[in-house]
Amino acid sequence: MSIQYNRRSALKTLAASPWILAASSPVASWAKPTNPLPVAAVITEYRNNSHADVIVGKILAGFKQDGGPGPALKLASIYVDQFPKTDMSRELSRKHGFPITPTIEEAITLGSDQVQVAGVLSIGEHGNYPSTPETKQRMYPRRRFFDGIAKTFQKYNKVVPVFNDKHLAYNWADAKHMYDTALKMKIPFMAGSSLPVTWRLPATVLPTGSVIEEAMGIGYGGLEAYGFHALETFQCLTERRRGGETGVTAVQAIRGEQIWKSQQQGRWSKELLQAALAAAQIKVTDQELKTRLGTNSAFYLIDYRDGLQGTVAMVNGLGGQFGIALKLRGQAKPFVNWFKLQEVKPFGHFAELLKAIEKMIQTGKAVYPVERTLLTSGILDRVMHSLHQDGKRLATPELAIRYQPTNWGFANRDGNNPPPAG
Repeated sequence: MSIQYNRRSALKTLAASPWILAASSPVASWAKPTNPLPVAAVITEYRNNSHADVIVGKILAGFKQDGGPGPALKLASIYVDQFPKTDMSRELSRKHGFPITPTIEEAITLGSDQVQVAGVLSIGEHGNYPSTPETKQRMYPRRRFFDGIAKTFQKYNKVVPVFNDKHLAYNWADAKHMYDTALKMKIPFMAGSSLPVTWRLPATVLPTGSVIEEAMGIGYGGLEAYGFHALETFQCLTERRRGGETGVTAVQAIRGEQIWKSQQQGRWSKELLQAALAAAQIKVTDQELKTRLGTNSAFYLIDYRDGLQGTVAMVNGLGGQFGIALKLRGQAKPFVNWFKLQEVKPFGHFAELLKAIEKMIQTGKAVYPVERTLLTSGILDRVMHSLHQDGKRLATPELAIRYQPTNWGFANRDGNNPPPAG
């Protein structure tokens, strides 16, 4: 394995950069740059269509990854944890001139005695990593990446914004540690899925302060990896209810006959599930709901501290879409959204995520609360433990997480960015 790292050339590349972080302030105040701001990427692996490719690739080659317009960011360096046979990072390093560094610290400092970047992207997704033996949670090194980043900031007495791709960590303790560290060090910190910023059909904004009486989300795929996306989709709307987010008291993940027993007990309604499915263009009869739900399907029952009961249904066997249906007080019809993805390259929903990251790096402020992803990370951890315990309801006093939503938009909120065909 060859490491392409040249401290002198890397520093020369950034020498003329117009941005300067004031040494007296832990976070800069950013204006819209005339030149791209340098960022470091800390990644597990870089192969075609990996999260590193569809995020960092848009910094290198534009939002459509075709050489066209892109963010006002420049990849200054990259730390790569694993190099599979299909690795792209080394060829891209030669093509674009960024160094692949042997450590996280050197990715941030370029081998100098100071922080040399305006932001850090931590992408701990994909790669050959073990899973926990009982709950089968993939042990991606997101905490290790974050700790390496934070240690570098501490060593050189300067912080810059950090984005953490997907959930903070596979377990609650690591996620809370990362959040608390960022809070203590005043690191602008953002995390999460691309689903909250993708296209929504209809392109309707749920008013802040809505009174939600019942909430149903749908998702598909792996119960951890894609279950997180379903939870983020669900949470980005339910957090807009009256009073804002107050946290979760209990989580239960059920399968098979447990699903239908909970429906008979009134825990969730088929009408709202059908509304969410219909919004995402999945049409099934009530009878087909029982016969077509796959063995890998599961329903995540979420009890919120303010009394809201929410359900995220992983409807494997019915269809592969993400959506939500909300029963609102005083409304005859449910509020629905289909969260539409571009399923082929360039996976344009990641361009929308990168725009949010770019804004954070420009301003030094997260554009939506990291507390959302702290909460969904905690819910997901409890989901996986509940599944392992055959659907046991688990109390979650640790998830008493309060925050207020922001009004950061989504891909087609202004009506000028229609969803792609693919």
